[in-house]
Amino acid sequence: MEKFVVSARKYRPSTFDSVVGQRAITDTLKNAIKTGHLAQAFLFCGSRGVGKTSCARILAKTINCSNRTDNVEACNECDSCTSFNEGSSLNILEIDAASNNSVDNIRELTDQVRFAPQIGDYKVYIIDEVHMLSQAAFNAFLKTLEEPPPHAIFILATTEKHKIIPTILSRCQIFDFNRIRVEDISNHLSSIAKKEGIEAEEEALHLVAQKADGALRDALSIFDQLVSFSGTELSYKDVIKNLNILDYDYYFKCTDILLDANIPGALLLFDEIRKRGFDGHLFINGLASHLRNLLVCQDPQTSGLLEAAPSVKERYTEQASRLDPEFLMKSLDICSECDNQYKGSKNQRLLVELALMKMASLGSTSSPQKKKYSIRSHDEMSAGANVSTGAGASAETSAGASAETSAGASAETSASANVSTTETQFEENRSEILEEKEEKPSPTDETSTPEKTTNESSDTDQELPNNEQELREKAEEKIANREKKIEADFQPQRTRSLSISELTSKKEAADAASMKEAYTSEDRAEFTEEEFQKVWDELAENIKKEALEGSSMVYSSMKSRKPTIQDDFKIQILVDNKSQAEEVMHFRTDLHDHLRKKLSNGAIEIHVKVNKDKKQRKAYTDEEKFVEMCEKNPQLLELKKQFDLDFF
Repeated sequence: MEKFVVSARKYRPSTFDSVVGQRAITDTLKNAIKTGHLAQAFLFCGSRGVGKTSCARILAKTINCSNRTDNVEACNECDSCTSFNEGSSLNILEIDAASNNSVDNIRELTDQVRFAPQIGDYKVYIIDEVHMLSQAAFNAFLKTLEEPPPHAIFILATTEKHKIIPTILSRCQIFDFNRIRVEDISNHLSSIAKKEGIEAEEEALHLVAQKADGALRDALSIFDQLVSFSGTELSYKDVIKNLNILDYDYYFKCTDILLDANIPGALLLFDEIRKRGFDGHLFINGLASHLRNLLVCQDPQTSGLLEAAPSVKERYTEQASRLDPEFLMKSLDICSECDNQYKGSKNQRLLVELALMKMASLGSTSSPQKKKYSIRSHDEMSAGANVSTGAGASAETSAGASAETSAGASAETSASANVSTTETQFEENRSEILEEKEEKPSPTDETSTPEKTTNESSDTDQELPNNEQELREKAEEKIANREKKIEADFQPQRTRSLSISELTSKKEAADAASMKEAYTSEDRAEFTEEEFQKVWDELAENIKKEALEGSSMVYSSMKSRKPTIQDDFKIQILVDNKSQAEEVMHFRTDLHDHLRKKLSNGAIEIHVKVNKDKKQRKAYTDEEKFVEMCEKNPQLLELKKQFDLDFF
């Protein structure tokens, strides 16, 4: 029995041309070999399974080949190539830095570097997972890496470039390997399946490539697993069954249900998915990816961003043509919000069901047969509101339609209800107009009694066919007015934000206007400065006795400086800072009432001004108080000098 070899080893690239998805790097290495511009150290970076170690082995094999082809590939016939293929080459040394990461291992390596190769021109050292070396090992490796012997070439490979110290990076030529595209992996798997005699569906291989997430080695491992499960025929159903992947048919079906605003259908579909053993988090993330694919399919320029088999792309394009981009964007926001809240939610099933109900509510206004107006906004529906109905119907009709939709009405019933909405509105408004016409007496019947007999009502009914056009016009006009009113009622009201200064100025203007209205009828009695000062001091003492919040600051402001009387009975108060000004403004009404009453002058108006003159600033410290006293009495300064006085 032949020993089984996994595909990742059996079909490992042996030439530059057989490397998948790294064309730019392989062309660069081939040109360097052809021109002889080989660096002494290479650093291959990239995620797992993208071909870093394979390219390192191919490079080591090719530079020692004595009979390279015109395409700069190894011949696989010379002694160097034969020994390499058999794994007995002494010119190529491969080291795993994960298990040889100490300083002693690096010292052994540097001791071996000085020996020349036996066959070929170069001795190549491939160090895999080089980021696992210790800090001391990196430092011990620096000198050898910077100035190796002419025959030594180092090829370092790592998946975590950020863990390598900068001094190592600066001594290497760095090659960043890309993640392999889904199409490249799918084509490579297809060629391997043909070589192995396996009939594989294109959708199945494409799904394997997507599951590999850019790593060809992972794709080959999954491929071997699926072949062991299904044999020589690999189908799409076998892939989703073995890998426990949610079929994209569920997502297409779920999108159609959401578009039809079928909340019960969405909940039942999610329950079916849960019974199959799939997690709600997996479902909501898969639905988000499906909606994203539908969004990119709506524009031919972005349709290339869809990574799917050609047959599946046709289904995406067909469904995307029936969807509104606004519906897709809002649904993606809902899925993203559900994804962020899923791990922290205590009732995760309810969270996903709520997201589905929100998206189904969006579907009622985004389908091609969507109604003219939407009564409720998306924010209201996000808060857990019922499914919205057309705004053209009356309040009773809208409530009934909303209840019917929440109860799970079918799509046919909803469609027929939409068609008959206008006729129902016409009949309702027709009856209302008839009632109004019956209640209002005609100009010719002003002298007649308001009560109508049975015969008169029957006559009115007989006149209906003649006035049908008039009634219809009035009904349509009434419906249009009602629609405009509903649209205006649910139009979002936006108010411009006001700054604090604007609010303050408006308040002061309003206070001034009310004050002027208050004293227009009052007397304007003259008063002297002494009379005003007496009333002012009395007012300050009253404020101090009340002991209200901020009264102490107002009292100090009133006593620190004398107010000045200006033209038209305006009283100006000078304060030291804005805080004092605000507190005085709080007591402004009380100050006005007291002064106007005591002085019998309704025109008195107080203005507060912050002192910006440092020379007139109030003295707070002992030195400032002494300087102020010396200005009034210069002899105090002589007294201080004579007795050598100081402040305590």
